[in-house]
Amino acid sequence: MQTVDMWVSARSRRQAWRHAAAWTLLGSALLAVASGVSVAVPERVATEKAFLAARPCDGDRAAPDTADCLRTIRGTVLSAENVKSGKATVFRVRLRPPVPAPADQALDLDSHGDLSELIKPGEEVEVTAWRNVEVSVRHDGVHETLPGLPDEDATGFVGIALACAWLAALAFIAAFGSVRRAHRAATGRPVVPRVPFGVAKCVGVVVPPFAVALCAGRIWDTWTAVVMAVIISALIAVPVTILALRWDREPTPAPLPDQQPDTALSGSG
Repeated sequence: MQTVDMWVSARSRRQAWRHAAAWTLLGSALLAVASGVSVAVPERVATEKAFLAARPCDGDRAAPDTADCLRTIRGTVLSAENVKSGKATVFRVRLRPPVPAPADQALDLDSHGDLSELIKPGEEVEVTAWRNVEVSVRHDGVHETLPGLPDEDATGFVGIALACAWLAALAFIAAFGSVRRAHRAATGRPVVPRVPFGVAKCVGVVVPPFAVALCAGRIWDTWTAVVMAVIISALIAVPVTILALRWDREPTPAPLPDQQPDTALSGSG
C-alpha cells in the first residue's frame, strides 16, 4: 500500500511540474506578444495625432499620398451594389478609372445607410482621403465616414497588449500554483483546490476585465476608457488575488495531543 501511495505521489509531482512548465511557456509567449504589440503603439499614436490634426488641402490640386492634409477626390460611380464581405453585407462602390489612390479601391459603405439609397452608377461622388486612407464619402449633401480610420489603430493595439498581459499574469499565477502542488506532493500532501479548475473559474478570472473594458468604452472616449479600464481592473484584481492566496494558504498544523507547548514544559521544570 505504501508503494502505491509513493507511486501516486511521484506521478502527481511529475504532472504538477509539467503543468507548471506549460503555464510558464504560455505566459512567456503571451508576454512576448504583449511586448511586441506595445512596441508598435507609439507609432500608431503619432499617426493618430497627425490624422486628428489634419486639415483640408489648399485648393483642388492633387496632393501626394504622404501629405498630411485631407484631399477631396471626385469621381464617377462605375458600380454600386450590396455584396457579402465575410459574414456582413456592405454597399460596395467602385469609381470609374482613372482616379488617384486610394479612391481606385472599392469603397465599402453601410448597406443600410443613407448613401446606399442615393448612390447609383453614373453619378458623381466625393471621396475624402488622408495619406493613403479613405476617410469618408459624400454625395448630394449626405456624408458617411468609413470604418478602419487611423484614429482606431492605437487603442486597438493597446487593447490587444493589455489582454495578452492580463492572460500572461493568469498563466504565471497558474504556474505558481502548479509548483506549489508539486512541492506539497513531494511531502505526501497533495493540494486539493477549493475551487476546482473549470468553467466557473475561467469565467471568473477572464470575463470581468473584458466586461470592464466594454463598459468603459461605452462610458468614456478612447484613451480615457483605456486608462479607466486598467484602473478598475486593478482595483478588482489586486484585493481578490490577495484574498484568494490567503484563503488557499496552508493552515498551521495543530499540535498533537501528547505534545505540550514549550512554555508549559519550562513552567513544569
